[in-house]
Amino acid sequence: MSLVRYFAGAAEAAGTEAEQLVARTVGELRTLMIAAHGDELEQVLTRCSVLVDGVRSDDDAAIAPSDVVDVLPPFAGG
Repeated sequence: MSLVRYFAGAAEAAGTEAEQLVARTVGELRTLMIAAHGDELEQVLTRCSVLVDGVRSDDDAAIAPSDVVDVLPPFAGG
């Protein structure tokens, strides 16, 4: 299982800061997250970057069970 960490608005929409999920790709993971947490998270995910082990990844990117996946909404500040 991969560790999925949610930050800021993504954590609020998911109702958790982290969870373990099994997925082969970022796209599959996105589908699982939406199924588990609903429409609010789906809306937030449209604005989020997904990093797999610190590397920004698109929906086709592979995920290994040992990977850490970060879901990062846009941050404001300076």
